[in-house]
Amino acid sequence: MLFRLVYSSVLLSFLALMTACAIGKVQPHYASHHEEIATWQQELDAEFANPSTPPLKAEDLEGFEGLEYFPIDSTYRVVARVVRIADKDSLEMATTSTRISVYDVYAELHFELQGKPQVLEVYQSHQLRETRAYANYLFLPFRDPTNGRTTYGGGRYMDLEIPEGDTMVLDFNKAYNPYCAYASGFSCPLVPPTNRLSVQVLAGVKAYEK
Repeated sequence: MLFRLVYSSVLLSFLALMTACAIGKVQPHYASHHEEIATWQQELDAEFANPSTPPLKAEDLEGFEGLEYFPIDSTYRVVARVVRIADKDSLEMATTSTRISVYDVYAELHFELQGKPQVLEVYQSHQLRETRAYANYLFLPFRDPTNGRTTYGGGRYMDLEIPEGDTMVLDFNKAYNPYCAYASGFSCPLVPPTNRLSVQVLAGVKAYEK
């Protein structure tokens, strides 16, 4: 379901758990958008409640009943025009540690949100594109005016895959926090300055409070 970037070796095993219905898999059919997002939330909560997977520690799991989400809102599900970058530039993306993650700027995504035009860059990991399971994986980190207020200050992530055509669906109801929002010791990519939205994204996972 979710795909967490490889922040550390422990996340590699967690990644397998979180991608049972993700990239390269047959997507389930949902009766409605609301059902799809509600299922996504339930699966994410179940993974966070699992004491054998990061990022929550045993003491954080006491009384844990799930993450906090914005209300499901279909207006945050938009279709973006994909403008592929012919001569892809490599980007060394800084992280919350000394580690550097290397990506290609795969494309620009052009779309409207709340009636205002927006552009975000989407990235392809040099490391993951060499693997069969995640060769089509794209990483979309973004920031918006909610950061540091109702959402994690460092921004949020979305998981995408390379589309067959020149459009793709962006569903910000599936925006999630990096592990650094929950605990220290992880190496999380920092959102590039280019990927800041001008409007609030009141969808997806909210800021974590113990």
